[in-house]
Amino acid sequence: MHEDLVDRIYECSVVPEAWPAVLGEVAALTGSAGGLLFSARKALNWTASERVSDIFAAYVEEGWFGKCSRRLCLMNQEAPSFFVEHDFWSDAEIEADPVYRDFFRPRGLGWSAGTGVQVPTGDNIVFSVERAFSDGPVDADSVARLNMLRPHLARSALVSARLQHKRAQGAAEALTALQLPAFLLRMNGEVAEASPLADELGARILWGAQGRLRLADRQADQMLGDALAALAAGSDEGVRSFAVRDDIGIPQQVAHVVPVRRGAHDVFGDSYALLLLLPVASDRVPSATLMKSLFDLTPAEARIASGIARGDTPEALATDGDVAISTVRSQIRRVLEKTGCSRQADLAALLARIGSTTPN
Repeated sequence: MHEDLVDRIYECSVVPEAWPAVLGEVAALTGSAGGLLFSARKALNWTASERVSDIFAAYVEEGWFGKCSRRLCLMNQEAPSFFVEHDFWSDAEIEADPVYRDFFRPRGLGWSAGTGVQVPTGDNIVFSVERAFSDGPVDADSVARLNMLRPHLARSALVSARLQHKRAQGAAEALTALQLPAFLLRMNGEVAEASPLADELGARILWGAQGRLRLADRQADQMLGDALAALAAGSDEGVRSFAVRDDIGIPQQVAHVVPVRRGAHDVFGDSYALLLLLPVASDRVPSATLMKSLFDLTPAEARIASGIARGDTPEALATDGDVAISTVRSQIRRVLEKTGCSRQADLAALLARIGSTTPN
């Protein structure tokens, strides 16, 4: 993993002027010309790396954004992954598409890899890297590199989108602008500052010694402690997004642990991490999409989790995926680890609860 790049991705969460350079570096990892970030809730916001910024200014201003079907295809995908054109269309269909034929290719572009992120707050986020047409489609190895960065990009962009891509003048302003329960934490879990909506969490938040934040959900509290310990060890691995359940085991929030990095300290002071809690229930997000935002599942893991939720056996999942049973069992162990469950039955029950709290 590119540790310095990950740090700078998290810096972008509250330092939006850092996004163009970071998007450019993400694009360079795939041999692409530039990178792009769109976010929309009530209004469309976007930013792009320098090499493609003028092109996408025209893309938005001339109305091509509204005509392009790529964004809709990305947002409708269940797998938490980057996708390329050939995942959706044949060569003939791409050739006939007016956005590709009349906009991208005359400007030297025409290949991309993109991903959509939906979260229960209604924020819709799209990342893409844009490759020159002469360089050919984005290859599978490049997609794999992008997928390693995807959870970090998604968490950072969520904060950035909630702030409407504007740098806050201080922690209090930023926490208020998030319009979500949120806590700034020091390395030991001590709360440095909380958002105005944090009081709504009530009994789900406990207070330990020296002002340390504790979650009433013991599994979630352990995962929070593990996430902070991983950050202290300088590791970008481990679980950073997890469910917070009520006293009868029903998920109520999605907790995201967002490291405070580099220039973000200008806004958040000496705080170590931002703990952001999103509501589970939403009338805009299907349960499978919510499952992705909860647990940072890879495409293979998402397939396994969906199968377990349906009641499929490991043998059936291996047959359907044309993989070895040992591979499926390894993926199941990873899904259990990410969701904080100890047994497949617990995972199936958790996913059923998530589905039942998320209207279609």
